[in-house]
Amino acid sequence: MSQERVIAYIDGYNLYFGLLDARLQTSRWLDLHGVCTALLKPRQRLDLVRYFTTSVRNDPDAAKRQAIFIDALRARGGIEIDFGLFLSKPFTCRKCKTQWSKNEEKRTDVNIAVRLLNDAHDDRFDMAMVISGDSDLVPIVESVRQRFPRKRVIVASPPKRWSADLARSAHAAFQVSRAAIRSNRLPDPVITSEGVALRAPTGWLPVPGAVQQS
Repeated sequence: MSQERVIAYIDGYNLYFGLLDARLQTSRWLDLHGVCTALLKPRQRLDLVRYFTTSVRNDPDAAKRQAIFIDALRARGGIEIDFGLFLSKPFTCRKCKTQWSKNEEKRTDVNIAVRLLNDAHDDRFDMAMVISGDSDLVPIVESVRQRFPRKRVIVASPPKRWSADLARSAHAAFQVSRAAIRSNRLPDPVITSEGVALRAPTGWLPVPGAVQQS
């Protein structure tokens, strides 16, 4: 029996903040390819991981941590990364009229939609695994199912990011377990092909001997 070809589509910020809300901060040095592989069933083959994120703005330390992680993912291999962008949106307090701006992530949903449709059209997968709990992805999941009825779309929701609407739109849905997260951390350091040692940012891996949160 032939293997079912799988491509994973990871909503990066949805996953990241799900880890924080689930008190899995020490699993942020996450082997995304390893996690996706752990979620497969027998006779399924992970062909590619697509990771969708946006470069951090206005926080040099956070931007540096993100860059190290992305470089580590690329060194790990088997992953392609799509970047969106942050746009500054003005807000005004209705009572005191104080004004401020807030950065909002843009294009991630569109990027996921474009990649999903293109990959389905090019027959690159038999099953798409969407790792997100964002209900904004419902239209693209439904569209892929309608246009490509022989392909399956499965939703794997990050911890603390379940969306009933997104789950209903897919062929099946489940939540990524804490065990799958904790058992798939990147090595520290990750060594690039040029011999550069990429070390996990402080707090992104457990402290040896510390008790992990449940």
